[in-house]
Amino acid sequence: MPDSPQNPDDAPRGDDEPVDPFTELFRQLGGQMPGGRPGGSPSPGPIGSEATGGTGGAGGPGGAAGAGGLGDLFASLSGGGIGGAGGPGGPFGPGGIDPAELMAKLQGDPAAMAQMMGQVQKMMASAGDGPVNMTLAHDLARQSAVAGGDPSPGEKADRDVAEALRLADLWLAPVTDFPAPAARTRAWSRSQWVEATMPTWQRLVEPVASSVADAVASAMAEQAPEEMKGMLAGVAPMMRSLGGSVFGMQLGQAIGGLAREVVSTSDVGLPLTDGSVLALVVANVEEFAQASSVPVDEVRLFLALRENAHARLFAHVPWLGSHLVGAVEQYARGIVIDTARIEEAVSRVDPSDPAALQDALRSGMFEPERTPTQVAALARLETSLALVEGWVDEVTAAAASALPHAEALRESVRRRRATGGPAEAALTSLVGLQLRPRRLRDAARLFSVLESEGGGAARDDVWTHPDLLPTPEDLDAPEGYSQRRSAAAEASAAVDAELAAMLDGSLPGADGQGSDGPDGSEDDGPAQPA
Repeated sequence: MPDSPQNPDDAPRGDDEPVDPFTELFRQLGGQMPGGRPGGSPSPGPIGSEATGGTGGAGGPGGAAGAGGLGDLFASLSGGGIGGAGGPGGPFGPGGIDPAELMAKLQGDPAAMAQMMGQVQKMMASAGDGPVNMTLAHDLARQSAVAGGDPSPGEKADRDVAEALRLADLWLAPVTDFPAPAARTRAWSRSQWVEATMPTWQRLVEPVASSVADAVASAMAEQAPEEMKGMLAGVAPMMRSLGGSVFGMQLGQAIGGLAREVVSTSDVGLPLTDGSVLALVVANVEEFAQASSVPVDEVRLFLALRENAHARLFAHVPWLGSHLVGAVEQYARGIVIDTARIEEAVSRVDPSDPAALQDALRSGMFEPERTPTQVAALARLETSLALVEGWVDEVTAAAASALPHAEALRESVRRRRATGGPAEAALTSLVGLQLRPRRLRDAARLFSVLESEGGGAARDDVWTHPDLLPTPEDLDAPEGYSQRRSAAAEASAAVDAELAAMLDGSLPGADGQGSDGPDGSEDDGPAQPA
């Protein structure tokens, strides 16, 4: 994990661009810079170039190669500098580097080959021992978050967010008995959201990445001929490091994309922070208001109600966060790799065609098969996320009844959470987990039924214990949930009473003295022989 500020408020608020890891990679390899910065802005660095897209976007023709190292080689291969990866002029785009030609030239220049291998090894060494290169993920997330702009919230934004969260606290107090957490209020930029949530993302994805790496390594060892197993053992650390870098790149892009979509710390349903701060992402709140055609002050207050409700729930139910993360970890422990599918996919790929290799990787050739244990873990996670979102939805609706556009905003948030955005889809494809509460409406209906039957206390009593949480079947038929839970509670109480009676000796037969026979006389068992 990269060194990041303990407090995200100390992080750059969006004006300072982080180092582009692709720029650094190409600088180390060839002493040159890519064609330009993400988002199409020209690079003002020592290279001078035309505009280029960001990672995977449209790249420009590229600038002049820098001096030293492999600069001249890359320049001759790509017709100038390096464009955005995947775009024209980029290493994988039209007019980019031809891998076969690159290898031919490197083989003819041992010094250049040695330099490039040394730099690659240096990059691998920076990945650390973890299953994910979090340094790379962090830098790419910051870069992606600021693509298209990331204005720093000013003093007015800080005051507006603080006031909205203060009002939300007052409006929620009569609606739920869950107390407000002792938390600071903050207006965040997208970059600050990345800094604050990155430790939790690391905790969530590392078990999955580690299990995938172990499964792939095991599959390779089992499938390899006996004479190659020694060689595979030698390259295994490098393969893990390379896999960690690839996973880190994908994770960083997904988190950076989420930073351009989320409106608060709790917008994905999981507790992404330690609960010590309540925050709204100002730029995204304003975009939400513009898209919904509702005044931004009203949107800000509605989203502040949701943020405060989330915080109250996770603060009052201390086991809830570990319950959700535990489902992710249970999913990760069951990952297995279908080696036959990998072999079939690889056999159809032309190794000299980078585009074909990228298409194969995107096709899910390394996507793990789901075991029954994983299916159960995913069902538990999906139900729990739906319950969290359903409770927040119902409580927020009750508190926001005075807002003119409360119902319209409620519906907008429901649709937004149920469908997710492109970044959330990218994260789903990366770790195999869906963080969307697909049954949000069913869960909200369950809490509405409970409140109508027993008030807010009955609604909030659902969170008494993880074993008592509603099941998918309860979401199917919420009207009978109270009766089913009461019957289960009575049965459990009866068992507890019998156990207690056995322990204190009041249950017939518990003292070992026998019991009465059918005729009422004491039955001491069969007669003993004289």
